[in-house]
Amino acid sequence: MTEIVGLTGRALVDELERIEPDSAEAHSLDVNEVAGAIDPKDLGKDDVRRLLTALGRLAESAPAFDLRKVDPVRFANLVARASRAQLESVVAERSLRERVLREIFDRMGAHIRQDRAKTLHAVVHWRLSGGNGDGGYDRYETVISHGECTVSSQMKEKPRVTITIAPVDFFRLITHQATPAVLFVTGKIKVKGDLAFATGLIGFFDLPKPS
Repeated sequence: MTEIVGLTGRALVDELERIEPDSAEAHSLDVNEVAGAIDPKDLGKDDVRRLLTALGRLAESAPAFDLRKVDPVRFANLVARASRAQLESVVAERSLRERVLREIFDRMGAHIRQDRAKTLHAVVHWRLSGGNGDGGYDRYETVISHGECTVSSQMKEKPRVTITIAPVDFFRLITHQATPAVLFVTGKIKVKGDLAFATGLIGFFDLPKPS
C-alpha cells in the first residue's frame, strides 16, 4: 500500500513531490482520490502551486495524473476553495497558468447547454491579462454554434463580444464565486460588444458547482 494513502493537506503535497513519475507507486494512485483529499483552505499560499506542479510532473510518465482526468466537481472545488493569493501564485508560473487555463477552456465544450444554445451562433474572444500574447494577454476564442462549443487559441472569427479579465477573476467567474454583473460593476471585467449577451453568457453553460 502506498505511503500516500490517508495523507491530507501539506503532508500529501510533500509526498506527491517525493514520488518518482515512473515508479509503481505513481501508477497505483488515483488522481481523483488525490484531488478529493486536498482542501486548499488547509494549505499555505504556495501549496496549490506545488500541488499542480507535482501532478504535472507525475503526468509526464503517468497520464492518469493529467488534469483532464480530474472529475469536474472536484476540479471546481480545488479552484473555488483556493484563496486569491493561492491562485495568484499558480498563475504567476507560466507553465501552470497555461495548463490551468487550457484545461478550463477545453472543458467548455462538455458543459455547453444544448437546450439553450441550439439556435445560437456566437463568437467570444477572451483576453486574460498578464499573458505573453499580443498586448500582454493570453487569448482564447470560443465559438458557440448550434449546441456545441469549440475553443481555439487562434482568433479566426469576428467576435460578438470581447471579454477582458484577469485569470483569477475568470476562475472565480466559472466556479460561481462571482457574477458577471458584480465583476463588471467593480471594474474587474471589461466587455466590448454585446453587453447584454456577455451578461448572460454563463447561462449557456452548465458549469460544475463546488460542493
